[in-house]
Amino acid sequence: MLLNLGLAAIAAFALWLTWLAVRPSPRSFPAYGWWSLAALCALELLLALRLPMVETFFTALIWTAYIPLVDAAVFRLRGTSLLHRPAQFWAMALLSIPAWLIFELYNLPLRNWDYEGVPRHFWLFSLGAAWAFATIFPGIFETAELFYFAWCERLRCRARRFPALPWMTLGLILLLAPLLAPAHLAPYLFAPVWAGFIFLLDPINHHYGWPSLTADLESGRPGRFVALLLGGAACGFFWEFWNYWAAARWIYIFPIFHRYRIFQMPFPGFIGFPPFALECFTLYIFLAGALLPHRLRSHPLEPCGRPPA
Repeated sequence: MLLNLGLAAIAAFALWLTWLAVRPSPRSFPAYGWWSLAALCALELLLALRLPMVETFFTALIWTAYIPLVDAAVFRLRGTSLLHRPAQFWAMALLSIPAWLIFELYNLPLRNWDYEGVPRHFWLFSLGAAWAFATIFPGIFETAELFYFAWCERLRCRARRFPALPWMTLGLILLLAPLLAPAHLAPYLFAPVWAGFIFLLDPINHHYGWPSLTADLESGRPGRFVALLLGGAACGFFWEFWNYWAAARWIYIFPIFHRYRIFQMPFPGFIGFPPFALECFTLYIFLAGALLPHRLRSHPLEPCGRPPA
């Protein structure tokens, strides 16, 4: 049943991308999108045949095929895309590695997941891990951009004000609480980590004039917020589906909800993927603003009228 569920979701997503590729449009669907779709199908077949190298590095391989496929669809919708700005793409991918390592550091005391089937050789393991971690930001943002430019760009809502200090204080509390909790309680407290950086960093991004969710909502434009939630939900499903069949994979060891699983993930854990996408956005904008020169910064999900810098 799980296999059928995952294949049905992927088939529906692939059909949507195919429809975007063939429908009338002034822009052609880039050839690399078709090659990526073929690579994704080939990797699924090679995994089914249990080819050892594909089994071991499947997560990195499948997301390396997925990202340019979605990028091609974004280009068809918008006329530009992340892969058409290669310096910004590689900067984003490289920033994705240390950003994910923040969560790995949190996992040391919290012990919410572990890895099995990974290469025993340290350098081979490090290469595979870095490759997989580098796909996280691009995978989420490409997927969110697909939803944004297909459905969400024109969404409007009532403008609201968000005072910075209370939100930043809440974010700091959420991020510190799991680290300061007694060891027997810490494994139950990973949920605050999936939200803490949003509250802590987004007001900082807003203060410096960088893209921010707060600024969007204060101006009545919820499209980026909604698209990130949708992108996080979609990526979360695909992460768990592809991880379930891989030989080298993560397993969840947190102490609750294991009777109710979809793939390896206890069902309530899927609730964390949409806010995780928001958190990745705020983390990326903060790290890019603090560490990258202006020409290497990408502004994910920027409206068509305001092309990325």
